[in-house]
Amino acid sequence: MAERNVEQQIQVRQVTDVHANWNEEGRGEPGKFSLQLILDDGAEEYAIRPPAEDTKVILKMLASAESVTFDLTNKVLIPSKIVSQQGGRARAKRAVEEPATD
Repeated sequence: MAERNVEQQIQVRQVTDVHANWNEEGRGEPGKFSLQLILDDGAEEYAIRPPAEDTKVILKMLASAESVTFDLTNKVLIPSKIVSQQGGRARAKRAVEEPATD
C-alpha cells in the first residue's frame, strides 16, 4: 500500500524512450502522428498526438536535449540542456567555464 502511495505522488518522470508512429486517417487524407513517451524505463507510459509541425519540433528537441522529463500533472515536456547541432554543446560548455568579461 505504501508503494502505491509513493507512485501516485510522483508527478514528474524521466523520458527514457519515445516511440513515434503515423496513422492514416483516410485514403488521400492527412494522417496523424502520435508519440508514446516511455517514462522511467517503463514504469509509466503517456501518448501525445501533436500536429505534424509540432511533432517535427518535439523530435528535434528530444534528440538535442541531454535529458527530458515529463510532468504528468501539467502535461509538459521539460528538456534539459538543449544544444544546437552545429557545435552548440562546445559553445555552451565554454560559456560556463569562461565567464563573459564586459
